[in-house]
Amino acid sequence: MKNYQKYVKQYFLPPVRCMDWAEKDAVEHAPVWCSVDLRDGNQSLIEPMSLETKLEFFRLLTDLGFKEIEVGFPAASQTEYTFMRRLIEDGLIPDDVTVQVLTQAREHIIKKTFEAVRGAKNVIVHVYNSTSVAQREQVFRKDRAAIKQIAVEGARLLKELAERDGARYRFEYSPESFTGTEPEYALEVVNAVLGVWRPEQDNKAIINLPATVENAMPHVYAQQVEYINKFMDFRGSTVLSLHPHNDRGCGVAAAEMGLLAGADRIEGTLFGNGERTGNVDVITLAGNMFSQGVDPQLNLENMPRICSLYEKFTGMQVNPRQPYAGKLVFAAFSGSHQDAIAKGMDWREKHGGVWTVPYLPIDPQDVGRKYEADVIRINSQSGKGGVGYVLGHAFGINMPARMKEAMGYAAKNVSDRAHKELLPEELYAVFEENFVKNRSVFDVAECHFKQLGDGIEATVTVTREGGNSVVTAAGNGRLDAVSNALKKQLDAAYVLTDYEEHALTRRSSSKAVSYVGIQRGEDTFWGAGIDEDIITSSVKALVAAINNMLSRS
Repeated sequence: MKNYQKYVKQYFLPPVRCMDWAEKDAVEHAPVWCSVDLRDGNQSLIEPMSLETKLEFFRLLTDLGFKEIEVGFPAASQTEYTFMRRLIEDGLIPDDVTVQVLTQAREHIIKKTFEAVRGAKNVIVHVYNSTSVAQREQVFRKDRAAIKQIAVEGARLLKELAERDGARYRFEYSPESFTGTEPEYALEVVNAVLGVWRPEQDNKAIINLPATVENAMPHVYAQQVEYINKFMDFRGSTVLSLHPHNDRGCGVAAAEMGLLAGADRIEGTLFGNGERTGNVDVITLAGNMFSQGVDPQLNLENMPRICSLYEKFTGMQVNPRQPYAGKLVFAAFSGSHQDAIAKGMDWREKHGGVWTVPYLPIDPQDVGRKYEADVIRINSQSGKGGVGYVLGHAFGINMPARMKEAMGYAAKNVSDRAHKELLPEELYAVFEENFVKNRSVFDVAECHFKQLGDGIEATVTVTREGGNSVVTAAGNGRLDAVSNALKKQLDAAYVLTDYEEHALTRRSSSKAVSYVGIQRGEDTFWGAGIDEDIITSSVKALVAAINNMLSRS
């Protein structure tokens, strides 16, 4: 690829080794979550949300359990300002939720921000300025001391205005473009800001480390975070926050490694919406914790609703392969995958215990997905395990193991010809057409049975294209007697090899379903029958099986 030589590393490693995070293997508790959907997410939309839509989104975020929500940049536009005032004046902020507002470290913007939040109960005022080498040299054209002074003056003004208003606001500072800043210089700026605020245990400051542009592998970010975590002043009175972006596609990994490195808090968005490739995806982060047995402290139990509302509010689409949320993330089309899932589910029903079902990292039902609709999906790649699972769970059809193979081929042929997935109802229609309703050669109108000394006699009325005929034969049971009568009448040679039956509980508790397999040479033919009477259902199954055999002659 051309022009690769013009790109170089634009990150800096800490001046001391910071690899303690690498000794840990898992995030053990949920961070403090701060949604920035209404600010980062909103500003990245082609059409930013209206005030009413932002209000609806705010309600969704509180429903999901976010206790800190960055609601906007009040000094940036009248809509943003009005939204903040609407939340306050209409009493729309729950008592346990803190709203966060963003401001540049510029005097008139900070003052406008304080006007916007006046009267709110719980507020975080988030001030930032860029500290990276590229920003210092190209945008501000200022040296280190001057950039640090901007941060200090902004921090001082926040403190003065809060004291003037008698407001107990919390303060947050971000050295924007942190990952492109020399870690020792970022630490110097952070400590200078903390020296102004002098946070205390009962009113902690927040230091936020943004990967404004993700420019390195996740382990580099973790080392930078650990360096700040180890050497930051007032650490016991400070919340260390992360704000990862996803330019390299590693935002989630960077956030997780940053938490291992000592961070306490994550700023992110639902499904990673944000500028360029987006912010870190809170849904994926929370799902990863959940899958490891950690309570994420967010309510993600109705993922279809979350996806639907998110798409409505933003005009964005949730990718069908989006972790934990997409419509296809639990779907199995492959026959071997379906078979393993079906067997795993059966194992779980019998043995219980922790979740270990193959191919499913979490139980789809925990996020509002349904097994028959969202997990086992039937197309031309599917096999007997998946077909049997869907028919069993959706319709109560529990076929014999060998019959599932025949049904699998029948479904595969239909899907292959139509070039489409088969929905559960369509799959049931294939089952009916191939194994229940086939009367292409003959049917049985009625049967009457007579007890003999050593067996049963069946009198069977057979209906064919030329009319009706009655035939009588004996057997060691009712089904055997009917089978012998049909062999005689149809001049058919086969061996009755399989018979199973069970109550059909899914559609009607008063019905039974029977399955019959007959063998002619190397071939086995199957039929199924459904009826309130178990004898009638078994005869119907036999009739379907023989029709399948004769139609192949």
